[in-house]
Amino acid sequence: MPNKLTELLVKKSKPKEKQYKLTDGEGMYLRIYPNGSKYWQLKYRFNRKQKTLSFGVWPEVSLLQAREKRYEARKIIKQGIDPIKEKKQIIIDKFSLLNIRIHKFLENI
Repeated sequence: MPNKLTELLVKKSKPKEKQYKLTDGEGMYLRIYPNGSKYWQLKYRFNRKQKTLSFGVWPEVSLLQAREKRYEARKIIKQGIDPIKEKKQIIIDKFSLLNIRIHKFLENI
């Protein structure tokens, strides 16, 4: 059953002695740590392996944003692409582009 959480429930969730999860559905949950931090995560299977993708920290990533990220990740998985590898590749591409721009800038000095 998808979309079980509400912003109010997320906001009112308190840390406990041990970390715990509040599930939203379709593999997504909010992991709440004893120090009070709250992380959005998606559990999924890819190539017969269990994996966990992190979407960010609440409240920087809202419930609605986390659901949008879940939707996009599941869409990518259906295309046969591992979202963790996709995320890493995007970061590598950004650094490569930045590196190119830095070299061009330094050449012009």
